[in-house]
Amino acid sequence: MVAVLKKEYPDLKIIVYSVEDRLQKVRTLINQHKANAYVCKGRRGLTELNAAINAVYKNDRYLSHQVTSALNPKTDLEIDDFDVELLRRLSLGLSQDEISQFLKSNNMAPFGLSSIEKKINKLKIQFAANNTIHLVSIAKDIGLI
Repeated sequence: MVAVLKKEYPDLKIIVYSVEDRLQKVRTLINQHKANAYVCKGRRGLTELNAAINAVYKNDRYLSHQVTSALNPKTDLEIDDFDVELLRRLSLGLSQDEISQFLKSNNMAPFGLSSIEKKINKLKIQFAANNTIHLVSIAKDIGLI
């Protein structure tokens, strides 16, 4: 929705107010879709929403304290949307062959078995996972999927 609004109205200031606190999601909304603020609903939600409105009015960016690390370069795990989709498919129990077929049918590249295997191995190294099940568990624990 943010991407659609920004495309239609590029100068529109957008504040996302959501229960979602996954860092990858926040990172995508702020960096790629150019949302101006991200506020997590919760105990301090309305107070933070007020602060976000004031910040955006002054052309500043605002993030709730729960998600401020989303834009910290040290927490950037070099995970892209393809990696998240791959992890999501693994979490559904799909085999590498089934993932390849899904990616191919949805025009998502790379979809070759070799490429998928390399991506999974890269992710296992990046997350220090012992195996694919452990990788999916870690990805769920940190809120990527």
